[in-house]
Amino acid sequence: MSKEITSRETDYAQWYNDLVIKGELADYSAVRGCMVIKPYGFALWENMRDALDRMFKETGHVNAYFPLFVPKSLFEAEEKNAEGFAKECAVVTHYRLKADPAQKGKLIVDPEAKLEEELVIRPTSEAIIWNTYKNWIQSYRDLPILVNQWANVVRWEMRTRLFLRTAEFLWQEGHTAHATQEEAVAETKQMLDVYADFVENWMALPVIKGVKTENERFAGAVDTYCIEALMQDGKALQAGTSHFLGQNFAKAFDVKFSDKENKLEYVWATSWGVSTRLVGALVMAHSDDQGLILPPKIAPVQVVIVPIYKGDEQKTMITKKVNEITSQLKAAGIRVKYDDNENARPGWKFAEYEMKGVPVRLAIGARDLEKNEVEVARRDTKEKRMVSADGVAEYIAVLLGEIQAAMFDKAKDFREANTRKADTWDEFVQILDNQGGFIAAHWDGTSETEDAIKEKTKATIRCIPIDNPQEEGKCILTGKPSVQRVLFARAY
Repeated sequence: MSKEITSRETDYAQWYNDLVIKGELADYSAVRGCMVIKPYGFALWENMRDALDRMFKETGHVNAYFPLFVPKSLFEAEEKNAEGFAKECAVVTHYRLKADPAQKGKLIVDPEAKLEEELVIRPTSEAIIWNTYKNWIQSYRDLPILVNQWANVVRWEMRTRLFLRTAEFLWQEGHTAHATQEEAVAETKQMLDVYADFVENWMALPVIKGVKTENERFAGAVDTYCIEALMQDGKALQAGTSHFLGQNFAKAFDVKFSDKENKLEYVWATSWGVSTRLVGALVMAHSDDQGLILPPKIAPVQVVIVPIYKGDEQKTMITKKVNEITSQLKAAGIRVKYDDNENARPGWKFAEYEMKGVPVRLAIGARDLEKNEVEVARRDTKEKRMVSADGVAEYIAVLLGEIQAAMFDKAKDFREANTRKADTWDEFVQILDNQGGFIAAHWDGTSETEDAIKEKTKATIRCIPIDNPQEEGKCILTGKPSVQRVLFARAY
């Protein structure tokens, strides 16, 4: 397979696809709109998943698992939620195939095996979970319920892109139940903070925390909180959402509890989730025209060691030294790979690991061995340095932290340079078409104006930032009074 990558300037969309395919993160599948996550891509997702899972458990959450199938009657119970996802639903109507009498070797749906009730393949799990919670909750003593599940969901998208938008994807979804509104709102905000912490400190990607407008709110939610990130092409990407569901689902599924005064009350709810879409965000936010650039904290391989030798004798001597270095790196908790594969030359290996975004590469040859040195190369800046082999493990442990911080700073500088204010419609359109990025502009607060701006420009209100400064102004489209700027962008 050719490793040549389309440049970002030439075709950003093709550049992204090239990195995902040639970086061996994912592949296309025989199922329209679905992807195969390859081992390297899945190792990246596992590192992300494991870090998030620890953070969830540190905040008191536990994991469970609920069915993939949702009876259609349950799915319909919360009207707004059902309407919001209806167009994306895949539905199971039959449970058996049988041989086609007209064509040997072919199968047809058995018409006698029709389900009594159609089953929706979950696009989200509120319905099946809240139907279950009805049996778990009787008293205030049963609350709160702090449950998360790692699962797959199906949303039948018409236009798909690897990781960013696929018909099936992996995610986690938290579903919590509370005795009071205050508890539920606090939970919603807490999980937004967890997501922001993870994306910034593990993915090295700065985010803006905010609240969605009514138009952009999760179907069935009272409020949706979000984190928004900026990609290198100036488009925004929603990196995570946390929803305050109020009592909507409790009322839809009749989930009540006896409070301390023995009065029956409806339960208060939240849900929150992030998905494999974060892998796409990682690719688009950090990578370059030579391949992926992965943050050390979640890179499947943090350090790769490539030997340079002639003959078995040199290889044996180098391997002995590499084994010492590898042991020291592993003892420091660093994920390291020694690539002594004889079927590829060092130059090919250098390009391969550059493509895969391995944060640090060590190269060691016979002359380096004589000097007791190794060459250390950073993936993010491509800087190279000769380092004493005796202290290389300690050096790399510090270097990985420096790379992580430098990647975050670079992404933050890019976002700040591409966040602008617009005070007029012409200025708004000019920035949007010529520069992109986030635009802070006044909006009159109506859904009609929001829809009109989207129709004219394809830009949406990404969020109303939390702790947004209040200032008087005029809506960029209607000229009506506004009390604050909101954040617009074109988005994935």
